[in-house]
Amino acid sequence: MPAKPFIYLDNHATTRLDPQVLQVMLPWLTDHYGNAGSGTHALGLEAREAVETARQQVATAIAATPREVVFTSGATESINLALVGAASRRPGGRIVVVATEHAAVLDTAAHLERQGWPVTRLPVASQAADCPGLIDCEQLAAAIDEQTVLVSVMLANNEIGVLQPLADVAAIVHDCGALLHVDCAQAIGNGPVDVDAIGADLASFSGHKCHGPKGVGALYVRRRERLVRLDPQVFGGGQERGLRSGTLNVPGIVGMGKACERAVAGLPAVPAAVAALRDRLWQRLADAVPGLRLNGPALQSDLRLPNNLNIQLPQLDGGTLLAELSRHGVAASAGSACSSEHPRPSHVLLALGLTDEEARCSIRLGLSRFSTAAEIEQAADCMAAAVERLTGC
Repeated sequence: MPAKPFIYLDNHATTRLDPQVLQVMLPWLTDHYGNAGSGTHALGLEAREAVETARQQVATAIAATPREVVFTSGATESINLALVGAASRRPGGRIVVVATEHAAVLDTAAHLERQGWPVTRLPVASQAADCPGLIDCEQLAAAIDEQTVLVSVMLANNEIGVLQPLADVAAIVHDCGALLHVDCAQAIGNGPVDVDAIGADLASFSGHKCHGPKGVGALYVRRRERLVRLDPQVFGGGQERGLRSGTLNVPGIVGMGKACERAVAGLPAVPAAVAALRDRLWQRLADAVPGLRLNGPALQSDLRLPNNLNIQLPQLDGGTLLAELSRHGVAASAGSACSSEHPRPSHVLLALGLTDEEARCSIRLGLSRFSTAAEIEQAADCMAAAVERLTGC
């Protein structure tokens, strides 16, 4: 363990559990331990009521109705249920995904492709474009037809923070009779999330990305106007209207409900404050590190997450810098999962047109509402000193 607390700048990977969220979870881990499926006694009934309260909290946070919220173990399971569950109802129907989606989407699409569903992977705008990472709606329209069963477009990218024009995307998708799935894992608390406004038929969420607990998530399944039907992928007790069997994680669900409530209560002041800290960090680093580059949209753009910073360091391996930062108390990451045995540059950065070397020279910094001005100043000092040690300049 470090001698002093880390300055935590890896909030796209996971977030600190909000102390208020922990407090509401604790009783459901101790005295109130009933199974929400047990309706014959008080312990089970109170657990069921707690789950329904959390369902309402999540629904309110995303402008849905409670019956449209299905609890899962996290965004990855939600994504699998959405993609496989929708595809299963139309064997052989085309699936369209964006090249910069999270691995949970890309790997699930690849699995379906091996099972016989054709998959189209859409490119994104290059780093040289006005808004790097943005999809081209004309290319999307050309890629889909009446045989398309589902299109998956991430609302907010977990590496470069780009926000996609989902209302425009939804209009194109629905004109062809397809369903739109949206990975919203990075979005709650960083801006408003309205499933109607973005035109989502299916949307995936994760508790631990908005200061809730790990091991719990939700899938929005539209039941208004366009009734969406899915084939379940987990079978057993018929929980969650048969869409996701298994004993409900009551403490986690309660925590996710509270986390969503807290995240929405902070809008719009919290994202604005976080963006100001993010911009300060960028300015300090840009002043201290000659040749530093920004990956993704401009910081002033409305099409970038307020807590996201992805930077490219001149001729300095990102992994080496991250290890040096960790030794000095700053936690950050390179973005996409990267194994030391099988090192791979970020697929997101490669999709922007960066070379392998440029992608490997990049790191991702993610702030949160718990980030402080003092931490940002310390992190900037630490990073500037680390770059100087490693490069000699």
